[in-house]
Amino acid sequence: MTENLLPPVDTPDSLILERLLVNRHSCRGFRAEYVPMEVQRRILEIAQRSASWCNAQPWQVHVTQGRATEELKRRMLAAFDDAASYERRPDYEWPQTYLGVYRQRRLDCAMQLYQQVGVPMGDRAASARQARENFKFFGAPHVAIITSDKSLGVYGAVDCGAYVANFLLAAASFGISAIPQAALASQPGVIRKFFEMDESRSVVCGISFGYEDATHPANGFRTSRASLDDVVSFIHS
Repeated sequence: MTENLLPPVDTPDSLILERLLVNRHSCRGFRAEYVPMEVQRRILEIAQRSASWCNAQPWQVHVTQGRATEELKRRMLAAFDDAASYERRPDYEWPQTYLGVYRQRRLDCAMQLYQQVGVPMGDRAASARQARENFKFFGAPHVAIITSDKSLGVYGAVDCGAYVANFLLAAASFGISAIPQAALASQPGVIRKFFEMDESRSVVCGISFGYEDATHPANGFRTSRASLDDVVSFIHS
């Protein structure tokens, strides 16, 4: 008698997706060479397939190259370095605080990074210098600025979050490293002025991307993920 065999749980596609997710990481040290335009376009074309609320596709993306990257970097650093005027006023409110397990995960990530780059615990000047690297785009030759339509509120931002996740996976599939950066959204006024956007666009985040500098110490650690038992509840009738 022939048994009805269940198909294997994994499929070729699921294994590819898992490999991309496992191998992808936030890159904090890039090489200088540009990503070819045809590769950039393919990453963006794939990310464009992202799902969105009512298929609104609220994201608008500005991608810098060459002198544009350098000029945006200059302006962002100038805003960060001007202690008298620097204010963190993102268009979307940041978390008020991190509590419990969220605080611990955030702390673990920071401590791993600081250990890799030689920032002593409690050294605020050194940690500020590391934070400043965000506004250098960690040396990346390209930055993608992700914005949403202000009228769509939080759901537009959620849709853009899905877009960002798919951008990261698409980039990884081409061997391109990237890091999503909320820090860049701390100065939406600088970004809107640089890209000549009006106030109807809200800045969600930036994504610095390029080829990883594997020798950079900041790229020498990986964060962990919670187990399914920590985050999933299966409800049975």
